[in-house]
Amino acid sequence: MISGSEIREHMDVQSSDGHHVGRVDHVKGDRIELAKFDIATLGVHHYIPLAWVDYIDGDRVHLAITKDEAKARWS
Repeated sequence: MISGSEIREHMDVQSSDGHHVGRVDHVKGDRIELAKFDIATLGVHHYIPLAWVDYIDGDRVHLAITKDEAKARWS
């Protein structure tokens, strides 16, 4: 499992199907808070669990789920 300490602010979050899901604002415990000023989040902070992270590549967080799954399940 990915550690929250590996994830930095402003990293791009990408779904398993290659779509932009958001940008990291903060890591809070076992969740990533997405920046609300990103077009993908529509002006609202959304939270995704670290368990959804498949791997990190440079400045990008890759999720193990699709964009539609992430948007349907984020809190």
